[in-house]
Amino acid sequence: MEYTVSPEEIRRVKGMGFLQDKRYPDVFNARVITRNGKITAAQHRAIAEACERFGSGEVTMTVRLTLEIQGVKYENIQPLIDFLAERGLSTGGTGKRVRPVVSCKGTTCQYGLIDTFALSEKMHKRFYEEMRGVALPHKFKIAVGGCPNNCVKPDLNDLGVIGQRIPTVYLDKCRGCKKCRVESACPVKVAHVENGKVVIDPEACNHCGRCRTQCPFGAVADYTDGYKVYIGGRWGKRVAQGRALSKIFTSEEEVMAVTEKAIELFRTQGIDGERFADTVARLGFENVEKMLIS
Repeated sequence: MEYTVSPEEIRRVKGMGFLQDKRYPDVFNARVITRNGKITAAQHRAIAEACERFGSGEVTMTVRLTLEIQGVKYENIQPLIDFLAERGLSTGGTGKRVRPVVSCKGTTCQYGLIDTFALSEKMHKRFYEEMRGVALPHKFKIAVGGCPNNCVKPDLNDLGVIGQRIPTVYLDKCRGCKKCRVESACPVKVAHVENGKVVIDPEACNHCGRCRTQCPFGAVADYTDGYKVYIGGRWGKRVAQGRALSKIFTSEEEVMAVTEKAIELFRTQGIDGERFADTVARLGFENVEKMLIS
């Protein structure tokens, strides 16, 4: 039996993570929230069972690392929610609010400079779980990347974090080697030997940390680890490249604080229906930056 689901009810269940299948009037796809794409083996089994009991038997994956149980009949929505809740899972990830936070695998990746799992889980708990009832002018996406390789595209999110490793050059230890290992290791070619000393262009360096330990004499042995924060990114029909705040943050607490400021600024000064990129453009990046890092 097919149900006639009203437009108001379709909007209501969409806010709970159930997206209507355009092919059928009473069938929905249920978005199940993960922790950066991580779920336990027990949760895997629970989702598989839920998919067979309440859906079509298929699960799809979204670009933001959630899982969608396909083919959920309207009358199965609440039973599915209850079944998942009993197993520590929930649906959601839709609407004009902070979306589930995603990250790359920087915690385990050889190029990762920060613990992306830990930071993104803190951000997910604080800004997605604890702020689910906070309405915003539009959706707000957050991504955490472990290094400048940008695998998870932090600069194309409303707010993105990228791990940084800023080198300190000790010219007194540099011997001006004919074959400079620091220069050879630099993937963006901003390190070079000039007048017998290694020079790293501070404006062009992307702080990837690949030159770490390369100099056998310790000319580039020390670094400052930190976080670069981008604001105002967006992909879709109108792509906007996020811009980096001028400050390199040196603790997770600082990142959490500036993220909270950005969300609050969007909530209070954003216009209904506009993305954060539009808010930043309308107010002016320099003005927004002052409000965020003052």
